[in-house]
Amino acid sequence: MNLVKIIEEDYKRFPENQTYSIYAEDVRFKDPVYDFQGLKKYQEMIAFLKKWFQNLHLELHEIEQDGGQINSRWTMSWNSPLPWKPFISVSGRSELKLKDDLVVGHYDYWDKPFWHMIKQHFPFQ
Repeated sequence: MNLVKIIEEDYKRFPENQTYSIYAEDVRFKDPVYDFQGLKKYQEMIAFLKKWFQNLHLELHEIEQDGGQINSRWTMSWNSPLPWKPFISVSGRSELKLKDDLVVGHYDYWDKPFWHMIKQHFPFQ
């Protein structure tokens, strides 16, 4: 199975049973919230999301490979662990940098600023 197909399947079942074997041990991850290096930290981040956020869903809109990079567009949504359980939705894109058939860099870019996500937690403003 090629990397694009594997990633498509991972999105469908996110955050469960992710295929960590496609990532380099020193993979770099960066998004508007996190910036770190290492597969273990990547696994810990997904475990954190799974533990604290309810109804976590990652919808894949498109994915394609362009040489040494896989590009995707997606929407991630969840209910935050606040007493009123606000529904949060963030759309964006990912750039997965490849080397030797492994993901060595995972860079997420959100369509709207970080503060837009924060404001969703307080719909009664």
